[in-house]
Amino acid sequence: MNEMSTTLFGLAIIGAAVGGAAFLTWFERRLLGIWQDRYGPNRLGPFGVFQVLADMLKLLTKDDWIPPFADRFVFVLAPAVIVIVMMLGFAVVPFGPNLQVVDLNIGLLFFLAMSSLAVYSVLLGGLASNNKYALLGGLRSAAQMVSYEVFMGLSVMGVVMLAGSFSLRDIVIAQEDLWFAIPQFLGLLVFTIAGIAESHRLPFDLPEAEHELTAGFHTEYGGMKFAMFMLGEYVGLILICCMMTVLFFGGWLGPFLPPILWFCIKVFVLICFFVLLRAAIPRPRYDQLMNLGWKYMLPLSLLNLLVTGALALAMEG
Repeated sequence: MNEMSTTLFGLAIIGAAVGGAAFLTWFERRLLGIWQDRYGPNRLGPFGVFQVLADMLKLLTKDDWIPPFADRFVFVLAPAVIVIVMMLGFAVVPFGPNLQVVDLNIGLLFFLAMSSLAVYSVLLGGLASNNKYALLGGLRSAAQMVSYEVFMGLSVMGVVMLAGSFSLRDIVIAQEDLWFAIPQFLGLLVFTIAGIAESHRLPFDLPEAEHELTAGFHTEYGGMKFAMFMLGEYVGLILICCMMTVLFFGGWLGPFLPPILWFCIKVFVLICFFVLLRAAIPRPRYDQLMNLGWKYMLPLSLLNLLVTGALALAMEG
């Protein structure tokens, strides 16, 4: 693509990500209602779809209050950081054979870097609020996200070995004969759990934990600043599902249908899976979450790396 078309495609991705995040706020509640045998949003419009507009109107008209005891500059900056870095992560996602903003030869490392920067948003939001609940939520987030970034990085190294490249486009092309979800099942398992922890999705939303911290790092936030935190979370969920599709489920590859449609179908199924997890699994204690990472996820990811490396060397020999 030339420079103009690349810019337009990038703007289209940003619009689609924001629109998709807004749609997910309604879709998730409807899907949870179906699985938990109760009503979801059903008053505003057909199937309650206008509930999204009502939520947006409510957040836009709320008073944009900043606590007098907060660090004003950092307090305002923190919500913007998570939205920016999540949007940047989409720059390297290949939606089709020639549908990508930029094809970096280190695209996977760029995604990991952007997901790592998201921790600054939550940590700075908790610190700038000058509130004990927000501070504890920020500290929890720092420990949780930094820990699970380690496991996320290790879980994809087996994929890199099999594909022989850090380019996400090359990784998709390498799955023409077999999706990496099969030979890299352990890597997929670790990446999925790490993705839930990275995006603060239930049941790993311990930095927010309303039963302990009354909302954690965003206790003092309201209006559009709160909306930006929620937007970043939903955009992060979409990005994680896109990366799982690219790394383990063949990206745009599939018979009969157009490539972009295959990509969207796979991402949609993974989003439904994440919503089902929210409906089905209770929230663990914070120490249980950290034990799961360092005592189980780390050995599993290292074992997967060792076995993949040994098999790759044996096949070359």
